Amino acid sequence: MNKHFTMKDSVSEAEWDLRCQLAGLYRLVAHYRMTDLIYTHISVRVPGPEHHFLINNYGRMFSEMRASDLVKIDLDGKPVDGDTRDVNAAGFVIHSAIHAAREDLMCVVHTHTAAGIAVSAQKHGLLPLSQHALKYYGRLAYHDYEGIALELDERDRLVADLGQHRAMILRNHGLLVGGRTVPEAWDHIYFLERACQAQLAAMTGGAELILPPEEVCKHTASQYQMDTPEPSRLTQIAWEASLREIRIEDTDAYS
Repeated sequence: MNKHFTMKDSVSEAEWDLRCQLAGLYRLVAHYRMTDLIYTHISVRVPGPEHHFLINNYGRMFSEMRASDLVKIDLDGKPVDGDTRDVNAAGFVIHSAIHAAREDLMCVVHTHTAAGIAVSAQKHGLLPLSQHALKYYGRLAYHDYEGIALELDERDRLVADLGQHRAMILRNHGLLVGGRTVPEAWDHIYFLERACQAQLAAMTGGAELILPPEEVCKHTASQYQMDTPEPSRLTQIAWEASLREIRIEDTDAYS
């Protein structure tokens, strides 16, 4: 009898697990309305010396992403393992830059939300207006807009501007975060997005804004313990709860 082979049968157990996690993250980003049709990207580096990473098959909506829809590409943007599916060229430029330079960041998320773009266009950037924003106090990078990210030489400037941070605002463009794990990346993009939303809401009232004193800002940032050697246990708990909220097990995301 001929066995029906699926993609799960042709990749390592570790890669399949990452594919499932990444498909789940795409679904969460869609659920929380952080998508921009097919035009943003989330990637995960596959273990191994090749620095291959998984990214979305260009053309699929985030809400329908499955583990098997993810394309494994190399640092030159070429699909590997005989895959012929398309990937977003701008997505390749941004994500290959981070994956090549930052081995500590397994997962990279880039969004074009209304709140993220709006704050990216404000000269002062993200203000320490909320507890959410203070998570990134002193830990947020900025990269000036250079046009659609199609030029390979922009990768060096992206990496230089990111430095050792795990979150960055792309001026006039959107948000970019990296995580040492998929759950940590979800935590970073969720709270950075919420911080941007809170800032816009606070600024619409026309009243004078209250900013905490600098010592309080620094203290609050330290309480988030973003510089610990391992991701917080809470990011894993929140990740699992988030997947339950969208009933991931009842979808085809893991196929």
